[in-house]
Amino acid sequence: MEIHKVGLPTIEDVASDAGVSTATVSRVLNRPDAVREVLRGRVLEAVMRLGYVPNSGARALKLQRSGTVGAVFPTIDSAIFAKAIDALQQRLADSGRQLLIATSNYDPQVEMRQAIHLARSGADALALCGNRQSPELLQFLRQRKLKTVHTMTISPEPDRVCVGYDNASAIGKAVRYLLDLGHRRFGMLAGVTVHNDRAADRVGGVRQALALAGLQLDPRCVIEMPYSLERAREGFRRLMQAPERPTAVLCAIDVLAIGALLEAATMGIEVPGQVSVTGFDDLEMARHIHPSLTTMHVPTERMWQMVADRIIASIDQVPMPRVAEVEIDLIVRASTGPVPPA
Repeated sequence: MEIHKVGLPTIEDVASDAGVSTATVSRVLNRPDAVREVLRGRVLEAVMRLGYVPNSGARALKLQRSGTVGAVFPTIDSAIFAKAIDALQQRLADSGRQLLIATSNYDPQVEMRQAIHLARSGADALALCGNRQSPELLQFLRQRKLKTVHTMTISPEPDRVCVGYDNASAIGKAVRYLLDLGHRRFGMLAGVTVHNDRAADRVGGVRQALALAGLQLDPRCVIEMPYSLERAREGFRRLMQAPERPTAVLCAIDVLAIGALLEAATMGIEVPGQVSVTGFDDLEMARHIHPSLTTMHVPTERMWQMVADRIIASIDQVPMPRVAEVEIDLIVRASTGPVPPA
């Protein structure tokens, strides 16, 4: 059926073209899961054929929802966050919602401004990384009862909805593996821990695991670096210049570990013959670099799909557990081996 009408198409035009009621068109656009697949397909074909765009302002006023979800990421200059955004956006889109993203550069004041801007722009819910937000932002979220999911970590706070993992416990698995290989001298390439609870928890997790074995992490052998290959190479050089250099280097993320492997090759240091190196995240590059990287596997795609599920459930007032914890597994590859002979 063709619509010969001057001006923009209306919901009535779509209903007429698809041979359904305007109420059915509204359900397909607002609650697609409530409509049979065949009928939904017919309506969506009419929408596309006519070029119909719903009046988002009227829809938001009627439903008291904007259909948008905000997320503040530390950066998008990272493979792990790019993958996270893709998974979150796809899952939200499947439920008819739009993702708005902002970045904070690991600055809590910038994060606060971005989150407040997203909230004032009408976001129905927010996704935030970690738990170390400014007190002012947390108060803002509580006052407005804005649905918020914290991710990449878990929190004991009873008012926090979290999807993530215990960073300290996760990296502790790598420490115990290296201890079993005989290593006793450890170094760490850490992320900058100020304003980054994930980075701080990973340093704390290494210290805790070593303490249980009766060992200490020498403060001189903890190098905090921004997440870049260049700075990772610099940090690795500093670790290897120590009077009693470590036989194992734990890296807070794979980017730091890959930088360490590149610098080891430049310095002529054999990995794992002279030093073992571990990462955290299990990026695709971890499997392909030489030697391949032993690392902690984070199920990034699944985790951010779970974030979307929690957000959707909270908006739709569907009860779900406050905390969803994902499993972090140690993936052993060629970059680790027994402690080198003295």
